[in-house]
Amino acid sequence: MTDSEKFALVRDRLFTAVVGDVLDVMGFRHQFLPQGILPLTPGTRIAGRAMPVLEANYPEGGSRGPLSDKAFGVMFEALDDLKPGEIYVASGSSLDYAMWGGLMSTRALHLKAAGAVLNGHVRDTAEIRRLGFPVFSRGVYAQDQGVRGKVLDYRVPLRIGQVDIRPGDMMFCDDEGCLVIPQAVEAEAIERAIEKAGTENAVAMAIRDGMTARQAFDEFGVM
Repeated sequence: MTDSEKFALVRDRLFTAVVGDVLDVMGFRHQFLPQGILPLTPGTRIAGRAMPVLEANYPEGGSRGPLSDKAFGVMFEALDDLKPGEIYVASGSSLDYAMWGGLMSTRALHLKAAGAVLNGHVRDTAEIRRLGFPVFSRGVYAQDQGVRGKVLDYRVPLRIGQVDIRPGDMMFCDDEGCLVIPQAVEAEAIERAIEKAGTENAVAMAIRDGMTARQAFDEFGVM
């Protein structure tokens, strides 16, 4: 199965709750990003490979570092390096400015990226909605990052909340959250999640036919 086929399967047949349940059973119990990271447009669903981006507060003036005179740090390099099916995942800075906007969405859309997930804010929301580019964030805020923050590096491991994100890990996001599926176990996790989703459908039918919740759990092992 190609990545494109795999991502379509996850988006079309699964939801984050069932994948999270399966990962819990497999011993991966800290895979959901913080609950405040939500879609800009309700109903948005994305699946793709993580392209982690490290950002930091970086006020103007007084700096002697290699990025001191470089606007936005290496943000443009990170953005231009996006590959088809990848998700721009940024974290590391404060919530004092937006980490993503309309022109970035335009570029990412051209590169066929799957979306953006920000442990921070987004701006230019009307433009992004018109473009139809999938963005998950902590909220909206128009203040610019240009004089306040810089991208320090990209394609590096990140930690958001209790979740470790490595380049190439699969990410799956819907209205109920964003989670990370470690690349080493993604095939097993997807297979188990599809099986569990089918079992849950059987449980729903049994309950509609009169089976009690206790009986359903004892018979099917899910609830």
